[in-house]
Amino acid sequence: MKKEAKANTRAKVPVLPLADRVLIKEVETEGKEERTSGGIFIPETAKADHGSKRGTVLAVGPGRMDDGVTIPMSVKVGDTVLYQWGDTVKVGSEEYVMVSESNILAVIK
Repeated sequence: MKKEAKANTRAKVPVLPLADRVLIKEVETEGKEERTSGGIFIPETAKADHGSKRGTVLAVGPGRMDDGVTIPMSVKVGDTVLYQWGDTVKVGSEEYVMVSESNILAVIK
C-alpha cells in the first residue's frame, strides 16, 4: 500500500470511509446562545450558516479516482468542518455523519 493512501486517516472508529467519503462527528450547536458585541441575542434562524452543520473529521477515504489516478483529499482527521448534509451512520450507541468531500463547505481554523 502506498504511503499517501495510508496517511488517510482515521481515528479509532469502527467505520472506514471509501473513495471521497468523510466520517464526521457532529458538533452540537443548537441551544447555544449567541450575542453581538452590543448584547443582542441572535436566534438560530438568523445565523449565517443556516442550513449547514459543524463537525470534527474522524476518518477520511483515500480520495476519488479520476482516470486511474487517486485525487487526494483536502481534509484530514481532526479538522473541524462546515458541511451541508450527509447520511447518518449509527455504530453501537454512537452516531456519525458520512459525507462526500464535495458536501464539505469549509475547514474552520
